[in-house]
Amino acid sequence: MACDEPAALSGIFTRQNSASAVSLDFEPDADYKFVETLEDRYKCAYCHLVLRNPHQTGCGHRFCQQCILSLRELNAVPTCPVDKETIKMHEVFKDNCCKREVLNLLVFCKNIPYCNSKIILGRYQEHLQQCVFESVQCTNDGCCDQILRKDLKEHLSQHCKFREEMCQYCNKYVMLINIKNHEKNDCPDYPVRCLQNCSQIILKKEIEKHHAVCPEAEVDCPYKQYGCLVKVKRGKLAEHENSALREHMLQILDKNSRLEEQISDLYKSLECKEIKIQQLAEAIKKCEKEFRQFTQLFGKNSNLMLSTQALASHLDKSARLESQVKQLIQMANQQQSKLDLRPLFDTIENVKQKIALMETYDQRLVVLEGQSSKHDLQINIHKAQLNKNEERFKLLEGTCYNGKLIWKITDYKMKKKEAVEGRVLSIFSQPFYTSRCGYRLCARAYLNGDGVGKGTHVSLYFVVMRGEFDSLLLWPFKQKVTLMLLDQSGKKNHIVEVFRADPNSSSFKRPDGEMNIASGCPRFVSHAVLENTKNTYIRDDTLFLKVVVDLTDLEEL
Repeated sequence: MACDEPAALSGIFTRQNSASAVSLDFEPDADYKFVETLEDRYKCAYCHLVLRNPHQTGCGHRFCQQCILSLRELNAVPTCPVDKETIKMHEVFKDNCCKREVLNLLVFCKNIPYCNSKIILGRYQEHLQQCVFESVQCTNDGCCDQILRKDLKEHLSQHCKFREEMCQYCNKYVMLINIKNHEKNDCPDYPVRCLQNCSQIILKKEIEKHHAVCPEAEVDCPYKQYGCLVKVKRGKLAEHENSALREHMLQILDKNSRLEEQISDLYKSLECKEIKIQQLAEAIKKCEKEFRQFTQLFGKNSNLMLSTQALASHLDKSARLESQVKQLIQMANQQQSKLDLRPLFDTIENVKQKIALMETYDQRLVVLEGQSSKHDLQINIHKAQLNKNEERFKLLEGTCYNGKLIWKITDYKMKKKEAVEGRVLSIFSQPFYTSRCGYRLCARAYLNGDGVGKGTHVSLYFVVMRGEFDSLLLWPFKQKVTLMLLDQSGKKNHIVEVFRADPNSSSFKRPDGEMNIASGCPRFVSHAVLENTKNTYIRDDTLFLKVVVDLTDLEEL
């Protein structure tokens, strides 16, 4: 139960603040310096430190949540260390009122005296994330320096050895500690001196191109294939060609003479082989003639064995001669192909053209792939924007501006199972308004219960949200609110709870954050009543909740 509206004062229902709506917290082991002396009522009765997530026992003493768990683990029957009363775990409840008071205690920043800020305990960690005197680690990879937050910007831009600086040659960003190594080894625009002692300074990426034209580089004489083995600097190559013109001509003539002799020898060899082929062809004809004669003799001769042997002998001789002829023809063809290389050159040229054509196709394919990737990226961006617009349109279509909300909850069994397993403890309705420019509100449901209703009831809360026109509205929110579970049988046997907003509760003040602490009924309806098959609150795994705000005496802008 929330302390600002006890159950004893509520004639209609038991009311409790939603613990899960509190977003403030603090680290338990830090050494906090409170502005005022910490009162005993804010200290844990077990660890005597400031209460963290306070829980109150049946005997009225408060403990940290972890301390209560420790007492239960240490003793089978835990007892209160203050009055030695037995602690009954079913009587222990989360004291949200005390928690809010603890979180609003003022403490000094740990960086005092440099930082004189006084912060509420619940915002302490948030303050440390912004305190300019807090020591933080440098954000550059590899740097382990600890610097005050106020000096971090200067450190990152001027002092950190691991900051990135632009290379003065290639304009790429390189870590400062590696920039010298980058310039000497990796920078393509770093100026270097030609290795051929030509005294020129060239960019590293162009050094190979320069070597191809460097006048000081030693190159072979163009007439090396004709026998000139001189190596000379490129700048003096023309001088060498002029001075050695006679020798080069003689070498060319000598090489041509040797080629002509080789060609002459090849032709002579070819003529000899052709003569030999003719001789073999005549021998074959002679064998065929003898074979026919033997065939005639075979028909007349009664000695079959002798005729067969003679026939086999001539057949073998004929086969050997035919094989020799084929070998000579093959050798002649090979010699001919050596002399005539034009078909080979034509084939090579065709292959080169095909390779060049394939390279152009590859380049075009790379360009098309790049364009396709860009189009895919644009399509994905448009799809994401369309999805956002669709969700926004759905939200706008379902928004009510008359202070009434009909909340349809589908897949009740699955959502309750998620709540029981602790995956999704609560669900929110879509926002609704008291008017076009009125209060922005919503409902929050715990299908497995919250607080005293956990595990046995559905808890239903009413939430005041931050709206666009809050600065024009009257605060705190004071209207009467009706919470309803609708009967789907048509008999209007609805479950109804009514309460009026407490102007002293923080749940109904003007919201500082996205929404206030939820307030409502932790025991709105029991699972036994809701899920009873005789009742018709759930049909097709769907239930309907209704929230009605009394607009009486509410001025419209």
